[in-house]
Amino acid sequence: MKIPTELKHKPVIVSEDYDLIDGRSANASDAKGLSLGLAQWNDRGNLEISAKVWRHTGDKWSRQSEEMPLHRALDLAILICKSKLFFKERYHKHEKDYATYPLIERIGLQGGAMNVAICEENEHIQKDLDLFEACLQKDDEVISERLNVLYRLITELKQG
Repeated sequence: MKIPTELKHKPVIVSEDYDLIDGRSANASDAKGLSLGLAQWNDRGNLEISAKVWRHTGDKWSRQSEEMPLHRALDLAILICKSKLFFKERYHKHEKDYATYPLIERIGLQGGAMNVAICEENEHIQKDLDLFEACLQKDDEVISERLNVLYRLITELKQG
């Protein structure tokens, strides 16, 4: 499916037919494409690039399509990687009570830090940690494939 170009987000680089490879939703996803382009919130003379997930209901482009600045997409990738590392360590240590130590790590960014932590407000946190871990294990092949591609591309960037 072709990503629309007449809307406020102006796609420049696209990945169409994303629904065919969208993880466990492959071939049945409403996420029809990804794009990098000029952000819809741009003011004249103040341009930003954004990433966008394009969703389609079957009849029209969905209001649930999401647009985010590139740094936020990278922050999500960082969060995914740290989460996988956390659960890998949790598995190897056979420790299940991490909710008593909610801060996983402070990752330095822009002179500050992004806190990665267990959500203390979740009243079902122990059960949800186990469910989250089970989902990570179930989707390990899909996630790891993408992380391996990301690793290869980051290595290429560092060498260049």
